[in-house]
Amino acid sequence: MDKALVARINGVVQNVERVIFGKHHEIELALVALICRGHILVEDVPGTGKTVLAKALARSLGCSFRRIQFTPDLLPSDVTGVSIFNQRTNAFEFRPGPVMTQVVLADEINRATPKTQSALLESMDEHQVTVDGTTYQLPEPFLVMATQNPIEYEGTFPLPEAQLDRFFMRIQLGYPSEKEEIAILDAQRIIHPLETIEQVMSADELLRAQSGVREIHLAESVKVYVVNVVTATRSHPDVYLGASPRGSLALSRAAQTYAAMNGRDYVVPDDVKALAAATLSHRLILQPQARLKDLAATTVIAEILASVPVESGSAQALRA
Repeated sequence: MDKALVARINGVVQNVERVIFGKHHEIELALVALICRGHILVEDVPGTGKTVLAKALARSLGCSFRRIQFTPDLLPSDVTGVSIFNQRTNAFEFRPGPVMTQVVLADEINRATPKTQSALLESMDEHQVTVDGTTYQLPEPFLVMATQNPIEYEGTFPLPEAQLDRFFMRIQLGYPSEKEEIAILDAQRIIHPLETIEQVMSADELLRAQSGVREIHLAESVKVYVVNVVTATRSHPDVYLGASPRGSLALSRAAQTYAAMNGRDYVVPDDVKALAAATLSHRLILQPQARLKDLAATTVIAEILASVPVESGSAQALRA
């Protein structure tokens, strides 16, 4: 990938940091998922900047943006669109739903019924929707950023494992530090900084980046390391169901993008380690006793990274 394009990608990260303070790595993760044509599940308490992150990404890339507030009475047609009979033309016309855009914020996705949640499945995986037997292509690039509140479970419908696995990454923003929260107060004293966000990268450049990262070299030793990490999730004593081969694919592609963003045309094991938790944790189902101990999937991933050996090799071998 050429240096100018890498500079534009890092420029998007810096641009979003103007409104999301102190979350450099989380913003990088969101951009990694977008460049990998993946989707993001943001799991955090209200008020930590989930909506602002989605809007800032869309504005930085000049992409169209729509927000869907998921509620128990939301219907699948409210997401995908509906065909309406036009009496003037005596024909059915398709009225596109909010999913027909480039960046979709699915707010509180676990508040909708499973039938409505599944309306997103085809769009996320195939980048298309089918209504009344007719298939409509979604615009490119296309990103679904879904949010859910990990605290309130009353009146919610937890996402099934099959749908969780469709998300490329799960990230958590968390509370800002005292210094960062003061900076937020200062930044929003007169006007919300989101209003001043300008486009720094075009959608066409993003599509070029999506194609370019596939050329980042992945050495055989790094492939073995990725597979060993994912395989270890299937045999860990605290894990009931480990990550699937889709997890291996996601981790390797994310590592290629992360390497490109750091100015390298080859992947190193540290790239894999930096992305393993965000890419794999939501794909694990923990044993009942692990959940009783309040053990987090990210803790399991950290244990696996500490135990799986990295094959020693020269930088030349990683580049070759």
